[in-house]
Amino acid sequence: MTSTPQASTVVGRRLMDAGYVLPAVPEPRADYLPAKTVGDFVFLSGQVPFVDDELQVRGRVGDEVSEEDGTNQAALAALNALSAAHRHLGGLDDVDVASMTVYVASAPNFSNQHLVANGASKVVGVAFGPHPRTSVGVTALPLDAAVEVQLVLRLRHAP
Repeated sequence: MTSTPQASTVVGRRLMDAGYVLPAVPEPRADYLPAKTVGDFVFLSGQVPFVDDELQVRGRVGDEVSEEDGTNQAALAALNALSAAHRHLGGLDDVDVASMTVYVASAPNFSNQHLVANGASKVVGVAFGPHPRTSVGVTALPLDAAVEVQLVLRLRHAP
């Protein structure tokens, strides 16, 4: 493996050891900031599962998208969210997860959003350990994405 800025942080090494690489941060496709610090909190805009600035899967889970593909898309979206946080903060070692919300574009009778969200929790869990999470089924997401992940992080301050 080549050395990356990710490899120079504890959280980055945890992710790399688990086989995850932080991708390039997708550029916003609308008028918003990817991240903003307010007091002790870092609010991250929702991230969809772009790979090389493109969605590989589109549609609703339980319809055009399988539950397994949705779970994989949740992991990719979580990596994009962590990448946005890494770029905003210059690293991830000085934060904890305050909350994560996973939005799942869902077919009308699909009710396993919590299982799809496990894809995002697996990534975030490797980085930070157990964390609070909400999973929400929605009719549609921007750009016809199957999943969107939004994080709120809390800055840790030295005593």
